[in-house]
Amino acid sequence: MSLKKSIILIVIILLIDQISKIYIKTHFALQDYIEVFSWFKIYFIENDGMAWGTKISDFVSFIDDRTAKVALTLFRIVAIFGIGYWLHDVIKKQSPKVLILAIALIFAGALGNIIDSVFYGVLFDDSYSQVATFLPKAGGYDALLHGKVVDMLYFPIWKGYLPEWLPFFGGDYFTFFEPVFNIADMAISTGFIMLIVFNKKAFQKKET
Repeated sequence: MSLKKSIILIVIILLIDQISKIYIKTHFALQDYIEVFSWFKIYFIENDGMAWGTKISDFVSFIDDRTAKVALTLFRIVAIFGIGYWLHDVIKKQSPKVLILAIALIFAGALGNIIDSVFYGVLFDDSYSQVATFLPKAGGYDALLHGKVVDMLYFPIWKGYLPEWLPFFGGDYFTFFEPVFNIADMAISTGFIMLIVFNKKAFQKKET
């Protein structure tokens, strides 16, 4: 897979990701939803932290939420440069296509969420009980590096009480699939799954 094709793929994913997020942000108030099917909803939430809504401050008590948010965003920016270098390196070495494709997907997804974290606080006003405005005259809902990631894809495929005989969770009300995510998350997850499933093919050694 060439550098040109990788860049085209990354740009396409970024466009789909950002267009979907901007549409949701400018047409939905927070927690508004549309039921497409009983098992699929467009449901608008914002993620202020890491995966599953966790925050650095949940683990390091002496760091306040705002400092932790900046630290997380800066870490993501550093990480994207590392992933970008890795992508360039594997293309230069003509590594297996599956490895290049996986890294390109991870890069595109990570960059998509970084755009939210870095710029959305400045570009939009808040979505609490209102539909946000793009480039509001009064300014955005927060400062640079303090943006929230927009999520909207929700697949509550099954809801119900778990059997009583199950250890630890028996009798609890359970939803599968609970997380709400976005196109960028899908790209990252797909890339990681490809690296796991096709590990041997992706990292195969060239015969000398």
